[in-house]
Amino acid sequence: MSSTVSTERTFKGIAAAPGVAHGPAFIFVNGEVDIPKHSVPAERLEEEISRFEQGLMETRRQISAIRAEVQEKVGEDEASIFDAHQLVLEDRALIEDTIKEVKETSFNIEYCFQTVANRYIDAFAQIDDDYIKERVSDIRDVTRRMLCNLVGHQDKQISELVDRNILVADDLNPSEAATLDVESVVAIVTEYGSRTSHAVIVARSLNIPSVVGVHGLVEKVNFGDQILVDGFEGVVVLNPSKETLERYGQIRSRREAKLAEYFAERNQPLITKDDRSLRLLLNVEGVESDDILRNSGADGVGLLRTEMLFLREENFPDEEAQLKVYRRIAEAMESKPVTIRTLDLGGDKNPHNSLYGYQEANPFMGFRAIRFCLEHPKVFKEQLRAILRASAFGQVQVLYPMISSCEELVAANALLEECKEELAGKGIAFDPAIRRGCMIEVPSAAVISDLLAKHCDFFSIGTNDLVQYLLAVDRINDRISHLYQPNHPAVMRALSFIFEAGKRNGIPVSVCGELAGDPLYAPLLFGLGADELSLSWSSLPQLKFLLRRMRMKDARRLAVKVLRSESADEIQAHLKGFCEEVMGLRASEFTSV
Repeated sequence: MSSTVSTERTFKGIAAAPGVAHGPAFIFVNGEVDIPKHSVPAERLEEEISRFEQGLMETRRQISAIRAEVQEKVGEDEASIFDAHQLVLEDRALIEDTIKEVKETSFNIEYCFQTVANRYIDAFAQIDDDYIKERVSDIRDVTRRMLCNLVGHQDKQISELVDRNILVADDLNPSEAATLDVESVVAIVTEYGSRTSHAVIVARSLNIPSVVGVHGLVEKVNFGDQILVDGFEGVVVLNPSKETLERYGQIRSRREAKLAEYFAERNQPLITKDDRSLRLLLNVEGVESDDILRNSGADGVGLLRTEMLFLREENFPDEEAQLKVYRRIAEAMESKPVTIRTLDLGGDKNPHNSLYGYQEANPFMGFRAIRFCLEHPKVFKEQLRAILRASAFGQVQVLYPMISSCEELVAANALLEECKEELAGKGIAFDPAIRRGCMIEVPSAAVISDLLAKHCDFFSIGTNDLVQYLLAVDRINDRISHLYQPNHPAVMRALSFIFEAGKRNGIPVSVCGELAGDPLYAPLLFGLGADELSLSWSSLPQLKFLLRRMRMKDARRLAVKVLRSESADEIQAHLKGFCEEVMGLRASEFTSV
C-alpha cells in the first residue's frame, strides 16, 4: 500500500450500477498470507511454542464469536458449521506435530504450522470420500485464520463492515456479493469484472452504486481514505475536494429529483400512447424484502435466481429451506406470476461444495446449470419438489437454464413429472398444471427454438449469455468488454428469430437479461416481439416512465430499421435517435449496456 494520498485523483472505470455515493474506503483483498521463514535460537523455542498456544486461544475465541453471531442472526443449523473449525484447533495430532516440527527444525512457529497443516490438507485431499474432502475446506479456513493471528496480519472480511463504507476490492465473486449488508456498503469499486458479471447483477439488485474495471486502484488507496463513486458515469474520485463534493452533490440532487419523477408513476398501468398494454416483471435474488416485492409496480417476478441460496452456505440448502424462500416470494406477489429458475451454478457462480471440487479451463462452457442438475438428479429433484410445493401458495412457474437440446428439456420435464408423482403419493399440495419454461441463452437453443417450443409453455431469453456465446466474448473479461456488443446485427436477428418461433408456436417470450432493463433497448425488444421484460426493481420505475411515453407502432418501425442495419454502430444510432427524437428525451439521461 502506498502512503496516504491527500490530493484528489480521478479514475475511470465501467459504470456497473447507477447512483452516487461518498464515504471511507474499506479494502477487501483476501490473498495468500505471506509467511516468513527463519531460524530460531534454541533458547527461544519455548517462546515460539508459547506464541503458538496463544494463537490457538485467540483463534478459538474469534471462531466462537463468529458462531454466536451467526446463531443469533441466522440460526443454529448455520452456526454449527463452525463447530468443525473448533475441532480442527483441538486436534491433538495437529498440535503435537507442529510442536515437534518446531523442535526438530528450529524454524519459526508460523512456518512450522503452515508446513504441518499443508501436510494434512494434501493427505485428506487424496482420500476419495466426500465427507473427508469437505473437511479440507475447514482446515484451510482455520489454517489461514491461525496464520493471520501468528503473523499479526489483520485480515479484512466483508462481514467486518459495520459503518457505511465504500467497498474496494480486486474483484468480488457472487458468494461474497450475496453476503453484502446494504446498510454497511454504500458503493462498490472493483479492479476487475464487467457490468454483466453475476456479482455486479447482485449489487444492482440491491441498489448499490458500483464501478468496475478500475485498474490499479487497490494499490493507491488506504483504509479510511475518502472516495466518491459515480455509478452513472463510471468515475471514482479518491480524496475528493470540497468543490468536487459540492458538484457531485448537485448532480446527485438532480438525479434524485428525476428518480422521484420515475417512482411517482411506478404503480401506474403500463399503457403506451397508442393504448397498448405492456408487462414488466422483476428479476430477484431471493434477498429482497416483501415491501420491495409488493410495491415495485411490477406485474410479477420474471426471474428468481435460486443459485444465491446455494452460494451463501457451505452446503446446499435442503427442500424445506428452499420452500421457505420460494413460498415467501410467491405469497408476497399474491396472484401475480413468479418464475423460479432452477439451479444455474457454474461460470462465475461456483459454490464451495464437494460436488464442485475442481477447476475448469472454460467454466462458462463447462459443467453448469442444467448439465449439473441432470447429472445430480437428487439435488435437482429436491429443488423441483420445493418449487412444486411453493406453487400451492401462488402462481409459480419453473424455468430451466442453459438448455441446448430437446433431449435436455425432455429429461428435465421427466424429472418434474417424477416429483409430481412423489408429492401426490404423499398427499402434498401443488399445482399439477405448473407452467414450464425454457431459457434461450445459447446459440443452439436459439436455432432450434421452434422445436423446443413443443416441450415447454414459455421462453425466457437470457441476453447476457446469449450475447457472449453468439459473439464468442467472455462477458466478465474487462480486457475485451468493448467486443461485448448487444447491438451486433447477429444478436438482433437471433432475438427476432426467437420471438417469431414463440409466436408461431403460441407461447409467450420474455426477456430477462440486462438488455431488458436498458432504456435504450427496451422499446426495441417490444418492437421485435417480446411479450414481457424482466428487470431489477431499481430499474423498473425509470423504464416504465419511458415506455408510457412511446407508441408501439414507433417501436415496430425501430425494429424494422434495426433488422436492416449492417453494423453495431448503425443500430446504436437508431436506438439513440429513437430515444431522443421519438421520445423527446436525451439518451444521456439513461444508463445503457
